[in-house]
Amino acid sequence: MSDWLTKGLPHIWLPYTQMATAAAPLAVMATHGARIRLADGRELIDGISSWWTACHGYNHPHIRAAVEQQLATLPHVMFAGLVHEPALRLAHRLAALLPGDLERVFFTESGSVAVEVALKMAIQYWRNKGQVEKQRIVYFRHAYHGDTFATMALCDPEEGMHTLFAGTMPDQLMAELPTDERLRCAFDLLLETHGKRLAAVIIEPLVQGAGGMKMHDAQTLAFVAEACARHRVLLIADEIMTGFGRSGRMFACEEANVVPDVICLSKALTGGTLPLAATVARRHVFEAFLSDDPSAALMHGPTYMANPLACAAANASLDLFDPGHNSPRLEQVAAIEAQLREQLAPCRELAGVAEVRVKGAIGAVELAGAIDLKRLRQRFAELGVWVRPFGSVVYLMPPFIISAGELATLTAAVSQVLTERAEALKGMPTWTQY
Repeated sequence: MSDWLTKGLPHIWLPYTQMATAAAPLAVMATHGARIRLADGRELIDGISSWWTACHGYNHPHIRAAVEQQLATLPHVMFAGLVHEPALRLAHRLAALLPGDLERVFFTESGSVAVEVALKMAIQYWRNKGQVEKQRIVYFRHAYHGDTFATMALCDPEEGMHTLFAGTMPDQLMAELPTDERLRCAFDLLLETHGKRLAAVIIEPLVQGAGGMKMHDAQTLAFVAEACARHRVLLIADEIMTGFGRSGRMFACEEANVVPDVICLSKALTGGTLPLAATVARRHVFEAFLSDDPSAALMHGPTYMANPLACAAANASLDLFDPGHNSPRLEQVAAIEAQLREQLAPCRELAGVAEVRVKGAIGAVELAGAIDLKRLRQRFAELGVWVRPFGSVVYLMPPFIISAGELATLTAAVSQVLTERAEALKGMPTWTQY
């Protein structure tokens, strides 16, 4: 075992992990394309894009060159009283790409903080307009919006990962996604009843990510947006996971022709290269902060906001979405979607499978019955793929540049592992247990 591994392992604390019983993490030496090379010489095909970030695959030469060039001139400078070209160029490009008048960009370093800033914007928007009672936020069952205290309060209180902190967080309002007429009436009544106290509704458009890859249609999203407008409640779109092509459109809200008041972006923003996030507001939201009163300003400022290296990576990543750059990303997403639909469909017939869902470059298999996540993850690695199920979901969100053969290896691994699990559930175990 490498010296750095033996010396370092006793000092790390891994995320979402019970360290007393955790399996040893796999040591990575290098990445390229859709592959992760381990210290023991094995290669894994990455089925989840490093938590949904590496949309162009790893070590893309265009992004790498942009970061190297930026490193040689301006690695970082504070973004208060000073600005720089990578950030201003990126802000201009995001405003041009986003729908409607989403045009004012506030940079941060992580998705959770981007949502925190959106919440601050929403609450202070109403304060600045003299409606200080509008402070509460509506979120949806199965939602996940981050791990900080304000964002934990917007995660599903029963199925989310933050139940330990119940009672210590702000009390917000949870709603059911209005996917049918009965639920639409209930959602409308909720906004009517609490409207005088509501600052915003926050939604993950089309796909709820860490809450279980739950999917809803464009009509549901459009209804939420219309109801918010009718009841004078701001709409925040959390596109941290769905943004930049993952759902099949550049931004998921475009499928419903919805322009949210505030949108949150991160993850694939830099192509999985460097941490960066953005909270982008519409013109009317920004204008509510313009005043002779200093207290009306947005008081937030991460130390590394608009980091030039990260902004350079994001600009290079946006280049790769331009068809003129010979990188047809959305066409690649459409091809991935078609392949996922075809090759995951047989899983529907397996014992212990509740549902198979596909949207864009997202494929999810919902499991029923007892689930041994540790064993599932181990088995996937044994088959040469990096697939990391959580909760009751085995999912694939591969890099957009993945080859059809590599994707077939991923879907075959999912089918094999879930077939083995189905046999175990029937009392014919391929393994000792699941």
